[in-house]
Amino acid sequence: MRRMKFLFLAVVLAGTMFLSACGSSSKESSGSESKTIKIGFSALPSWYLWHLVDQKGFFDKYDVDVELVWFPVYADSLSALNTGKIDGNTQALLDAIPPLDKGIDLKTIFITDNSIGGDGIVATNDIQSVEDLKGRSVGTELGTIEHFFLLTALEDAGMQESDVKFTNLTVPDAGNAFLSGNIDAAGLWEPFLSKAIAKEGTHKLVTSADYPGLVSDVFVVREDVTKEKQEELQKVVNAWFDAVAYFEQNPEESIGIIAKEAGITVEELTEGFKGFKMFSPEENLSSFKEGDSYDSFYYTAEKNAEFLKRQGYVDGIPDFTDFVDSSFVENVSK
Repeated sequence: MRRMKFLFLAVVLAGTMFLSACGSSSKESSGSESKTIKIGFSALPSWYLWHLVDQKGFFDKYDVDVELVWFPVYADSLSALNTGKIDGNTQALLDAIPPLDKGIDLKTIFITDNSIGGDGIVATNDIQSVEDLKGRSVGTELGTIEHFFLLTALEDAGMQESDVKFTNLTVPDAGNAFLSGNIDAAGLWEPFLSKAIAKEGTHKLVTSADYPGLVSDVFVVREDVTKEKQEELQKVVNAWFDAVAYFEQNPEESIGIIAKEAGITVEELTEGFKGFKMFSPEENLSSFKEGDSYDSFYYTAEKNAEFLKRQGYVDGIPDFTDFVDSSFVENVSK
């Protein structure tokens, strides 16, 4: 479900290229439009949770005016946030770093989820280890989280990108190329990951389940929103975590509601959610601590930034000291 995800290079400076997206308001605006919170989201199981927040009335519970803005093309949501067309966006941590490098003030308010199998490398059955990829054709999208994941797996195996025949393909195209037998392996996210192994003689070689915390998704807002719409933003955060708790307590009902609103099957969504761990307020606060593993949000951000720098997408490693505003989650936890 990560369709067209992580295209940060094309959108960091693409303010003038923002494409209008179809928006659906969670409720009619009854007051000043300036206090409406506009939230962008795209196709990913964890981000579809906004449908549950809306449909179960959690926005209404906190009397907050929210406009959910759906982006069929994920890259457009990044551009919309970076240019101030929306207040907040659910996106990959990786994609929040280039704007920081360019001087755009963004704040991570909470972690929506970590990928625990929703990203990975698929391969033919004659490839049984990452080392077996040497000299084989591997396709994924340059500069994306899947590219980052591939390089991480190769590095852990004592290899580098030059050891494989790398082919730059969009993730959907990489999935199709793998299914058609044009490449030996592919770095994919859901649902392309599960679809790829439906082919006989294929398997998941390694997934994000082997790298807990490596792939992190977040709710990011512009810094001015944390000041000008602080009260409204707190209500949004409250509503989100109410929905997270409701989902955990009522998974079948929740998936049914979300699937209907997202226009996908219950089966597809159920399978998709298996690859993502939703974060509670307490898990957020635990992650928002310095550390030397992917259990730490700051460590993960550093590793993401180092990857981007090696690829030439950022000039330096941003200072992440002020990148997180955990006060909203702290209020929920209290």
